Amino acid sequence: QVQLVESGGGLVQTGDSLRLSCVASGRSISDTAMAWFRQAPGKEREFVAAISGYQWANGNTYYANSVKGRFTISRDNAKNTVYLQMNSLKPEDTAVYYCATTGQRLASMKQENYETWGQGTQAIVSS
Repeated sequence: QVQLVESGGGLVQTGDSLRLSCVASGRSISDTAMAWFRQAPGKEREFVAAISGYQWANGNTYYANSVKGRFTISRDNAKNTVYLQMNSLKPEDTAVYYCATTGQRLASMKQENYETWGQGTQAIVSS
């Protein structure tokens, strides 16, 4: 069973950047789909970004429209880690960010397809 631990959250100002990390242990995630979701205060958890487990072209990536062009998901298989680079942050990006894996190669934007989740890391963007 894989375990996921997120880090990298913090308090930043509008326009700043953060890089979130998700370190996996227990087994390799190099061939599995990984994703980031977030949950803002008082709101439901929502999809942010995903990367497939296919090795060619470093995997297909998918983004929510609200973060497209500002966020980048990537992976370092040697470190068994997935990243979320967040640029041009806005107050509406304030949320707890969760890393998750489907356990298979195909990525998804649906939470129900993800079998393992981390505990989350909080990002707060002040105006």
